[in-house]
Amino acid sequence: MTDTIPQLNSYDDAALETAFTTLADEVHQQGAELTNAEAQENFRLHWLGRKQGRLKLISDAWLKSAPVEARKPLGIRFNQLKQQIEAALEAPVVAASSSGMQGIDISLPGAVRRPGIAHPLLSTMHEVVRVFHHLGYSTNLGPQVESDFYNFEALNFPPNHPARDTQDTLQIAGQQVRPSRDRLLMRTHTSPVQIRTMIAQAPPIRIVIPGKVHRNDAADATHSPIFHQIEGLCVDTNITFSDLKGTLDHAMKALFGSAVKTRFFPSFFPFTEPSADVQISCIFCGGSGCRKCKHSGWIELLGCGMVDPAVFASVTEERRKIDPADDAYNPEKISGFAFGMGVERIAMMLHGVSDIGQFYSGDMRFLEQFA
Repeated sequence: MTDTIPQLNSYDDAALETAFTTLADEVHQQGAELTNAEAQENFRLHWLGRKQGRLKLISDAWLKSAPVEARKPLGIRFNQLKQQIEAALEAPVVAASSSGMQGIDISLPGAVRRPGIAHPLLSTMHEVVRVFHHLGYSTNLGPQVESDFYNFEALNFPPNHPARDTQDTLQIAGQQVRPSRDRLLMRTHTSPVQIRTMIAQAPPIRIVIPGKVHRNDAADATHSPIFHQIEGLCVDTNITFSDLKGTLDHAMKALFGSAVKTRFFPSFFPFTEPSADVQISCIFCGGSGCRKCKHSGWIELLGCGMVDPAVFASVTEERRKIDPADDAYNPEKISGFAFGMGVERIAMMLHGVSDIGQFYSGDMRFLEQFA
């Protein structure tokens, strides 16, 4: 193999074409002689060696004296030459593998491609959403990175509410220069989509909102900093708490069986008034009492309530920025209810899983149980 550096007396297209054609012919001729691993390695070092490789030496020699306008076409041609060298190195490997190919033995069993399945959290989410689709609800989605306005302010969370504390909420860095309502954070619930939907759409509304949420929670058997929620919103004329109870009772029976009973206890949520916690009769013992229901016969599953008029007022304020006469969410004319449930909690109950972390571990031994 020659080590001399060709002379390049001119940098016009014709001279470059001649010089690089000569080098390409040389690569092609030498590449045809690569019959073993030793010859391939010598060829590679000769052309592509990091310090004394011929391609590098030629590049350095030609680029030093090249005018500025010629450096770009030179670089392009050197890259093309490098690709030709690499192709010459790969050609013997391809030829060897091709020559060693054998015909397909049709008497052997075929390779079985195992079909994939939905993750248990995803399948649970779809099952819950499907129940509400049968009730006439549609699905709405929203961003996971939300503004303070949609995540808190419009939902009647005052500035000093505990849910705004950094122990619960993951804030996006570098937001101090923004107005408070525009500061970004990882949404702590899917409720912001309720606000976005009402601002964009007049009643009637019946939606469910599945999605991922984030909180600064320590991971343990029942908590995770990332989890999934399904929330629902119904807004129309003459919506009452009885409608809420009937809707959730039907949904729980559709999910856990017709024998399941529901009961409601007073609770507090800033965006609903009145608010309630919903319990279902234990699906493991039928309500007689066991370890999983702490011998009470009941399991708390979700929260709900009638939409607070303060939420409608926030929506109206935003809608009136577009239409000052907008009165679609006047609480004297309409009412509504909202509810929210954790997907992981439902999945753990349905499948008898005791540790929420198993859903995120990626352990195929665990996930294969749901195939």
